Amino acid sequence: MLLATHDPDRLHDWYAAVLDPQEDDDVDGYRVLRFGHFHLLIDRRSDVGARAAEPARAIFNFDVGDARAVARRMDAAGTEWLAPLEDRDGSLFATALDPDGNHVQIIQLSEKHRAAMDGGA
Repeated sequence: MLLATHDPDRLHDWYAAVLDPQEDDDVDGYRVLRFGHFHLLIDRRSDVGARAAEPARAIFNFDVGDARAVARRMDAAGTEWLAPLEDRDGSLFATALDPDGNHVQIIQLSEKHRAAMDGGA
């Protein structure tokens, strides 16, 4: 996923701090973060606004191992919450706004919900 921004350093620093990527590289001026099989490329663009005009159009979903720890890191980073962390039948969900206002959802599925998604329940 390519994410365009006026301030790639600010956006990179937030994603790297709150979501703990497996890899964090600078490739020809792109900040590249790897989260499992998902790569987020952050690029400087002058043809986008400072804030996402329609942030609900695309929601970044991150499956995390410890949603409470991620939420604490987001709080420490001064993150604005669209929907704070909540327990939905054993699974944890929250939606935050990144520094550009994009919607970022963190999800920690319960074993029961994972089994159901895998067709086991």
